[in-house]
Amino acid sequence: MKILVNNKETELTQGNTLADVARQLELPAQGVANALNNRMIPRAQWAEQAVKDGDSLVIIKAACGG
Repeated sequence: MKILVNNKETELTQGNTLADVARQLELPAQGVANALNNRMIPRAQWAEQAVKDGDSLVIIKAACGG
């Protein structure tokens, strides 16, 4: 299955939930937010949120600074 991750085509090799995508992309356990098809998905829903072929995922990572 292919999805867009931050506007870059990415092939998923395992699973079909947002939690599976996060594991495959080795996202950190904290400091990350995901918007699937322009809708923010709370971390508590990642395990139930299905990801389909052609979906668009935007990953936002928290950064320190000032």
